[in-house]
Amino acid sequence: MSFLRHPTRLALATGLLLSATAHAQGKAPTLDANGLQQLRQQIDELKRSYDSRIQALEAQLQQAQQQLTQQAAQQQSTAAAVAAVTAAPAGPNTATATTAANVSTSDTAIAADSAGAASGGSNRFNPDVALILTGGYAGLSKSPDTWQLSGFLPSGGEVGPGKRGFSLGESELTLSANIDHLFYGAVTLAVSGEDTISAEEAFVQTTALPAGLKLKAGRFYAGLGYLNEQHAHTWDFVDAPLAYQAFFGGQFKQEGVQARWVLPLERYVELGLELGNGHGFPGSERDRNGAGATLLTARTGGDIGFSHSWRAGASWLQTRADGRAWTSTDPRDDTTTYTFSGRSRIWALDGVWKWAPNGNGRVTNFKLQGEYFRRTESGQVAFDTASLNSIDGYRSAQSGWYLQGVYQFMPQWRVGLRHDRLDSGRSDFGANALNLALPSYQPQRDTWMVDWSPSEYSRWRLQLSDDRARQGVTDHQIFLQYQMSLGAHGAHSY
Repeated sequence: MSFLRHPTRLALATGLLLSATAHAQGKAPTLDANGLQQLRQQIDELKRSYDSRIQALEAQLQQAQQQLTQQAAQQQSTAAAVAAVTAAPAGPNTATATTAANVSTSDTAIAADSAGAASGGSNRFNPDVALILTGGYAGLSKSPDTWQLSGFLPSGGEVGPGKRGFSLGESELTLSANIDHLFYGAVTLAVSGEDTISAEEAFVQTTALPAGLKLKAGRFYAGLGYLNEQHAHTWDFVDAPLAYQAFFGGQFKQEGVQARWVLPLERYVELGLELGNGHGFPGSERDRNGAGATLLTARTGGDIGFSHSWRAGASWLQTRADGRAWTSTDPRDDTTTYTFSGRSRIWALDGVWKWAPNGNGRVTNFKLQGEYFRRTESGQVAFDTASLNSIDGYRSAQSGWYLQGVYQFMPQWRVGLRHDRLDSGRSDFGANALNLALPSYQPQRDTWMVDWSPSEYSRWRLQLSDDRARQGVTDHQIFLQYQMSLGAHGAHSY
């Protein structure tokens, strides 16, 4: 290493040389041959001394650089581990579904508790809490007490337009968290305007099964069609389509197990199987072992360019009823109890198409959604179980569908239009035909809505409907609704 190649060393040596020269000049104005030789020796000694000191400093600098590099590598490794835990598949309340190709209807992801522990969050050992407050006003031109779906047996459940005037809607309280690295759990409690509390959903779900498999156990909304497994506050309209009210009494949920498998294909394809107790309409409680309902589902979807995405599905449900009861007025205007026991099968087709310019829907977007249902029932109906108990065969084949479109024409503002239609089809009551004659009718409804969402946590909605569910009656309806989200509420599914 040449001394002259290092400016710092040269400067130090030059300064020392000048200092030594000045010191020598202060003592003696002239130097002889011996003095010059001594000066050269002193300069050489200084050079050797500073070379060794600078080499020691360079060694310390290299050691410090190595330590910093190791620390950076450790930090990157820790961050990658936390990110891997956070990105692990989790429960159904927190993933944003941008395309149908990589997100199923109920598939979402939440931040793992271990990631919260790494970040030192206050929710380290607590579940996420989400509260949805709903309420509003209903103005109906016809009494809701006389509302019915002409041509269909009563389904019970959450059907009809609800009460007139101001009311507190159904609020939802959800607790959810990753249980560990294998399971996610969630419970949703529904608080009705009638001051009752019920468990809408309470389930555990796997998060780490291989090969695109996922299992769920507990109480949950079935993956039947498109809208069924979505909570009411995610709907684009105040109420459920008429087909859901006629065939499921609002929504179909059950206790059981669900298995889903995303096939290892370039296109999103998902197959599903559910086995449950089938206690919900159109089934009923049965004092038997085994599954009371079986559901098969298949879904596919994908992207078209950067601005379009779609999803389509098919479902098949088979369930049984054992003494499914309802009350109605007979031809003598007496209130009579009826029961049905037998098998109910439902076929469903669903599809949704979404458009957002270049995939960015914050300013404007459009969604077209529709579903078709066909139900066949066969078994026995008992008329006037309190006295006559006239029992004979029953068969029916009925269908229904809806189509709706929702357009966000500017940030925070959307408009929507929906058309519902049912077909009462044919019903054969055998010997009880005189007592249970159903009219051949096609209930219909046209609905328009506009909503304003000042933020992702609040929404105000105005809805107008022309309801022709009752034969010969048109009910002009107006609804005002508010929805408020409190707490940790994740993004909705596709």
